[in-house]
Amino acid sequence: MIQILNYRDFISGKNPDGFAAELGSACRREGVCLLSDHGIPRGLLRDVLGEANAFFALPEAEKAPLDIRHSNCNRGWAGPGVERAGGQGGVPLRKESFSIGLDLRPDDPRVLAGEPFRAPNLWPEDELFRDVMRDYYKEMLGLGRGLMRAVERDLDMPQGFFQPHFSEPMATLRLSHTPSDPAAPDQPLSEVPQFDYGALTIVLTDGVGGIQFRSRSGEWQDIPEEPDTVMVMVGEVLMRWTNGLYRAAPHRLLPPAEPRTLAAFYLDPNPDSVVAPLPNMVGQKYPPVRAADYLRARLDDTYA
Repeated sequence: MIQILNYRDFISGKNPDGFAAELGSACRREGVCLLSDHGIPRGLLRDVLGEANAFFALPEAEKAPLDIRHSNCNRGWAGPGVERAGGQGGVPLRKESFSIGLDLRPDDPRVLAGEPFRAPNLWPEDELFRDVMRDYYKEMLGLGRGLMRAVERDLDMPQGFFQPHFSEPMATLRLSHTPSDPAAPDQPLSEVPQFDYGALTIVLTDGVGGIQFRSRSGEWQDIPEEPDTVMVMVGEVLMRWTNGLYRAAPHRLLPPAEPRTLAAFYLDPNPDSVVAPLPNMVGQKYPPVRAADYLRARLDDTYA
């Protein structure tokens, strides 16, 4: 059963240790939970999905100049078939997506120096779209950092241990849209599970459903979509940091009977962060890896 955790218990100081323990339990057991009372304004959540749908409804000619294949920093629009990971029998996915990273100016020193995953975002002409997504990115980054503070408590790490790793992270907000497929209800896109690459993924859904995770018993189970909650999934980076104590959540999407739009925030660390099992972990299951190198390798597997 998927746990629903009340984030207010943590940020209000009412029961931070209890929340951290519940989050840790969810991360150990299945690697996925739902988060309520997260503090993100309902109006902003509604605007994110609305602006995403408006963007995906644009003619392809207006989206093509923003093609993610023009970027080496994981920014822009991926049309149907560009994302090859997760399709049935290796067939590229029909969905399209739009990715946004840390918003930098072209003359930012990090951009000029060619640092990994440092670039201006590729924006459509719609200024409202830009404003909404910038606001949402900021909210999600704050929420992700807060959840990592709870992770510190659960793992008995010093307060602020993860802070240097998420000061200027490679975090990505990815909007996605999958067209309806009423001819194939409940048929999985693939039996092969997907894994997220970063520390935590926070997913805003539109209520259409069809997101499943594979339990430790090997069964595919639906992730419920409760009103006013967001999904939280453990990614591979946090699994490596915890030496496998936390479980990266294997998941997949079913073809939707009606169009599905999601907004997923992937909390990846700073580019130069070295990800290795934490000092208080017994044994070393994973070798150290630079966060930018790990993300680059995983993205190369994802996009055609």
